[in-house]
Amino acid sequence: MKNILFVCTGNSARSIIAESIINNVYFNKYKAFSAGSKPTGEINKNIKLFLENHKNYNLTNYDSKSFKVFIEKDINIDHVITVCNSANKEVCPIWPKNDQIVHWDIEDPVSKFKNCEEAKTYKIINETFVLINEKIENWINDQK
Repeated sequence: MKNILFVCTGNSARSIIAESIINNVYFNKYKAFSAGSKPTGEINKNIKLFLENHKNYNLTNYDSKSFKVFIEKDINIDHVITVCNSANKEVCPIWPKNDQIVHWDIEDPVSKFKNCEEAKTYKIINETFVLINEKIENWINDQK
């Protein structure tokens, strides 16, 4: 079992989506975690509702946290995937070897739906989910 850490600055949307996809779809090969360099302290409510109600994912043990948690718990991280440009440029004290770090430039969905109606918000989140899921599938296929 390989451990993957998904990192974005706030750890409230993109990294949570990626963590939940791995843990719900690829749980037989990978264990995913997520963290942020400046975590918001909570999962975005729209992201949480989408994942729980539309994907039927259980987010009971998910939260927005700093990557310091992984240092304190001494969890061995095999792969790190940054999902935003800010996180890619930041120094993380738990990076594995350089060949185990991947960067995906994914636009923040939260910034797009601040004043949107529910249907538009759902569409934005779904597009982000599909993009992240596609990237995960491609990455996993490349690991074989």
